[in-house]
Amino acid sequence: MAGKPKLYYFNGRGRMESIRWLLAAAGIEVGSSVLKKTNDGALLFQQVPMVEIDGMKMVQTRAILGYIAAKHNLYGKDLKERALIDMYVEGTRDLIDLIRVHHKFSPEEQEKNLALINERATARYFPVYEKVLKDHGTEFLVGNQLTWADVQLIEAILMVEEKVSTVLSKFPLLQDFKTRICNIPTIKKFLQPGSQRKPPPDESYVVTANRVFNRK
Repeated sequence: MAGKPKLYYFNGRGRMESIRWLLAAAGIEVGSSVLKKTNDGALLFQQVPMVEIDGMKMVQTRAILGYIAAKHNLYGKDLKERALIDMYVEGTRDLIDLIRVHHKFSPEEQEKNLALINERATARYFPVYEKVLKDHGTEFLVGNQLTWADVQLIEAILMVEEKVSTVLSKFPLLQDFKTRICNIPTIKKFLQPGSQRKPPPDESYVVTANRVFNRK
């Protein structure tokens, strides 16, 4: 396992899932994925996720993702492309965050949040990416090769489809984008059973997350 990044998180998606996605897209195998107690001094801000990589114990999700993207040529060829990637990643993250907290709500609140997820996806975020793909005229959001922005978007698309299966019905370019990106060998492998990809939150996930983050 020497040399492989080691992930510290509980056995669920949470903030670590985008890190798993990016490592997988880069073709990087990971070492053991373990739960780290937040009071033993190893965590800079007493928070997970943490990733041990290249001799560093990295925390803060955005910092980890930026490092992986830059190291593995998923962060554009210049500052302009990097700025575009950052814009698209942050927009997609806003949508992912709506889904990431969905399991915390009561059934009534979940119904409202589901409507909000669908509205935001179809009226705010996906129209933007549909237009970006049309205007850019290539297979990717930025430049002419896979970037962090593409990886973040395919993660978001699949997460929304778990909640609203028809969400891409009015977005033909995003439908094609989904097919292309999901067939990239490293990503296709990540989507197969037995990979590091985690399933949607269930009751066990909620119990574990509440324990880890000291929620009542």
